[in-house]
Amino acid sequence: MASMLEVKNLSKNFGDLSVLKDISFSVNKGDVIAVIGPSGSGKSTLLRCINQLEKASGGEVVVCGKTMFSTDESGKVVYAPAADLREIRLKIGLVFQNFNLFPHFSVLRNITEAPVRVLKKSREEAEKTARELLEKMGLESKENAYPCELSGGQQQRVSIARAMALSPEILFFDEPTSALDPELTGEILKVIRQLAAEGMTMVIVTHEMEFARDVADRVIFMEHGVIVEEGAPQQLFGSDASERTKQFLQRFNSGKEAQD
Repeated sequence: MASMLEVKNLSKNFGDLSVLKDISFSVNKGDVIAVIGPSGSGKSTLLRCINQLEKASGGEVVVCGKTMFSTDESGKVVYAPAADLREIRLKIGLVFQNFNLFPHFSVLRNITEAPVRVLKKSREEAEKTARELLEKMGLESKENAYPCELSGGQQQRVSIARAMALSPEILFFDEPTSALDPELTGEILKVIRQLAAEGMTMVIVTHEMEFARDVADRVIFMEHGVIVEEGAPQQLFGSDASERTKQFLQRFNSGKEAQD
């Protein structure tokens, strides 16, 4: 199976603080990977490094066969030329937890702006794709609305449509439901389930454990900037999990029961 993403020995430091330490994993075409772990474990930083929003401190990342960066013999991180980085950037999409929509653009323009400006698509073609995506998201009546007129769940669905409009090979989600109340969370998880069923390659940082167990092909448990355990959901959510993973899930489930 074709490897879409190879992360090898990735590290990231902020000054003296080591946030990611020797992270390695791969993602094949059609995989859905859930990344779980306590807050501050480096999950979001990992996504930001892969999406070129942060510079890595070491290691190597290869996206769809193209090397984004590698580390030379002296330990220096060497990034690919700008043209290659741009090509890689177009192969990956990122859905943020806080929507990041342009407040002064309509829903339709939020989705069409990048295809027109970045991919140089005609406005007509971009709008056709946007309307198809809005229909898929159940938002066909909202194309002329502005973000402030939408619920949080609707805004996040627009964010997903905007990421999909660039036809990425891999879609990354950074805690896509954390800014939503429980009622709206279901809307987003339903959309992600649909994308998974269609074979979209996805890496999802999430606190939704039941979702991770039910939808992911593999689960990565991170803590203190390292991968503690990686495996099939039945392994990490079952009796074969490491003691640390069991502790985390037990505490998580206890917190959920307390909230209920």
